Amino acid sequence: MSIETERPWQDRTRPAAERADLLLAAMTLEEKIAQLGSRWIGNDMADSALPEDETINVAPMEDVFSAGDARTLEDASREGLGHLTRVWGSYPQTVEEGAAEVVRQHEVVLKGSRLGVPALVHEECLTGFTTYGATVYPASIAWGATFDPALIERMAAAIGRDMAAAGVHQGLSPVLDVVRDYRWGRVEETIGEDPYLVALLGSAYVRGLQSAGVLATLKHFAGYSASRAGRNHGPVSMGRRELLDIILPTFETAIATARAGSVMSSYSDIDGLPASADPWLFTDVLRDEWGFEGTVVSDYWAVPFLASMHRVAANDDDAGALALTAGTDVELPDTVGFAGLLDKVKSGDLPEELVDRAARRVLLQKIQLGLLDEGWTPADSVQADGLELDSAANRAIAAELAEKSIVLLDAGSVLPLADPTKIAVVGPCADDPRTLLGCYAFPNHVLPRYPQHGLGVGIGTPVDALRNEFPAAEIRYAKGCEVLGDDRSAFAEAVALTEDAELCVAFVGDLSGLFGHGSSGEGCDAEDLRLPGVQAELLDALLGTGKPVVVVVVSGRPYALGLFADRAAGLVQAFLPGQEGAAAIAGVLSGRIVPSGKLPVQIPRHVGGQPGTYLQPALGSVESAGISGLETRPLYPFGYGASYTDFTVADLRLSVPEIGSDGEFTATVRVTNTGDRGGDEVVQLYLHDVVARVARPLKLLTGFARVSLAPGAGADVTFRVHADRTAYTGPDLRRIVEPGDVEVLAGTSSQDLPCRAMLRITGDVRVVGHDRVLTTPVTVEPVPPAGAVRETIDATTGERIGEDGGGG
Repeated sequence: MSIETERPWQDRTRPAAERADLLLAAMTLEEKIAQLGSRWIGNDMADSALPEDETINVAPMEDVFSAGDARTLEDASREGLGHLTRVWGSYPQTVEEGAAEVVRQHEVVLKGSRLGVPALVHEECLTGFTTYGATVYPASIAWGATFDPALIERMAAAIGRDMAAAGVHQGLSPVLDVVRDYRWGRVEETIGEDPYLVALLGSAYVRGLQSAGVLATLKHFAGYSASRAGRNHGPVSMGRRELLDIILPTFETAIATARAGSVMSSYSDIDGLPASADPWLFTDVLRDEWGFEGTVVSDYWAVPFLASMHRVAANDDDAGALALTAGTDVELPDTVGFAGLLDKVKSGDLPEELVDRAARRVLLQKIQLGLLDEGWTPADSVQADGLELDSAANRAIAAELAEKSIVLLDAGSVLPLADPTKIAVVGPCADDPRTLLGCYAFPNHVLPRYPQHGLGVGIGTPVDALRNEFPAAEIRYAKGCEVLGDDRSAFAEAVALTEDAELCVAFVGDLSGLFGHGSSGEGCDAEDLRLPGVQAELLDALLGTGKPVVVVVVSGRPYALGLFADRAAGLVQAFLPGQEGAAAIAGVLSGRIVPSGKLPVQIPRHVGGQPGTYLQPALGSVESAGISGLETRPLYPFGYGASYTDFTVADLRLSVPEIGSDGEFTATVRVTNTGDRGGDEVVQLYLHDVVARVARPLKLLTGFARVSLAPGAGADVTFRVHADRTAYTGPDLRRIVEPGDVEVLAGTSSQDLPCRAMLRITGDVRVVGHDRVLTTPVTVEPVPPAGAVRETIDATTGERIGEDGGGG
């Protein structure tokens, strides 16, 4: 019998939507509901058999874990299954073992599926493919420090290729939450505190991952990063305007410009309404306004949390109906709340149309991924032969990203280090490779429960990297203290080592983990922004020796450094730079690498007074000095990063002095390397709405470009800015472009803005929607000698887009 009559949904000549409709029509209610569920085999996060200090503290989820453990994959997939959860990412296994397990689980699901519908395999991929032996790239906060969308896209494409070869269909990244409070443990998973930076780099990640055929998942939708006091899962006290102007544009941009395939719900409630139960978010905005056509997956256990944590549902079954109605299509990581959908529909409490709506979306995605093509087999879905998860090509990308992410805060009196002869290396982050990695890196996320397996990949430490960087120097190491805890007994050794050395390099910061098993990461929130444990006291003791002390902060969040900045002989920020991060830090310290990272979050001066991102109206900014006793000026502002060469940004030229409310203008500045070394500068464009109908941030990043220049070279950077880029949510909650004056500012950070000009917008107030212009195209034209050819480079992609004659 042909597929046209037996299984017409396998016919690739038919449109995907038609195939999905045909399959949906052939399914029973039970089979449709099965497509909305998932199963996590191998989850041991709360395994009581593990050593007590290696078991993750997941008290809020223990009941859910127990319920999931009772079901075999065979039981969970008797009518089919939507997703297989983290087949590769749950415990250490070889490539051959992982591939075999993917095939095995597929075969179990297919045996239970009357219509031969495979499950979709999803994995974590925030710092690379989260599996044993895979390359660990820098954390997302380090991506932000690069200000380099093209590099992030290349990294994501490499991650996607490995995942696709491993038979993975969906990756649970990127995180598009905008940082609102530095105390939040998951700051390290974000790209930064500015929505435009997050939107551009996040969209680049989506394009890269999906170029390999792996669906990207935007998370966490929405408001998760703004939890009260930075507490994980905490309530979000946010008005609709802040949500629309700061939080949602990152997701909107990734959907509009990169066609992201999936969105994940947030755990938090916003003004009392949990995101997973909010049809305004998941249906009115996401579907109806933005036109999103992919799937919505729940964050892990977010559906039963509606009952157990938020208490807006009486039980798991009611929670499942509530989430499905709001717009969740697939429950992850196990089917708990959605297990009651069948009874809800049969009793008449839930319309079957809602099941059909979600099931059709899941089936359409499986068709688009090729899972329902005739001839698809589990064995053919995995290309494990020769699969190298930590290839030289991967490591080269990881190294480039790490190098571009290191932020020089202050060269001080000794950086770059000039042929030191005797160096004391001190601090808990100097000799522990795990401190270079994020909490979703496999060595930190899973391997603490399997210490016999080591790290799975080769990861150098900073002290070893310094020995390689300075082979002629005598380098001695003392830990001084742990990342966390109050043990000061090793201070004396560290101080003595420093007193006996020419200089000291102190590595302080974070060790990422989960749910209190770290100083940064999911569930590892901070009371304030002092360095964890007694590290601040250790620094104070080292600085008290009178010897030059270079401070390197290796962390997932910014820490207050006001007590040390004026005393340190050099100050460097490294945001969890990944497995190649140690060599990158050493290269910056030696001067082999000219630092070019920029701060995606501000460095605070004081430990308290949070939250304090740069997106502040006048009364939340330095302009409010004297009104409050709290210091609002950061130690180092958003977008800042020093270098070993010098740059100037000057000669701001606007193409026109005024535009209509539907017009556009260009802003051009010239950046010049006036130093004696080649290097990169990130030219940044900000807009300031002089008078608005609501209190707005005093400035907003509107465009940026990373520019590489040889000594003495210059380039013209041109930003094409549409009036839509000035849009904001007005008093009536409609997004508007309004006439008035807009100040245009350009420079190298949110505070160093030497170029300023005024633009006037004329005409009527214009209401804009999802079809508005969301990005600012940028071109870079090197300024050649007179008579030479001028090239034009797209600053986002790095591609050459034109040339002409003549100098500038």
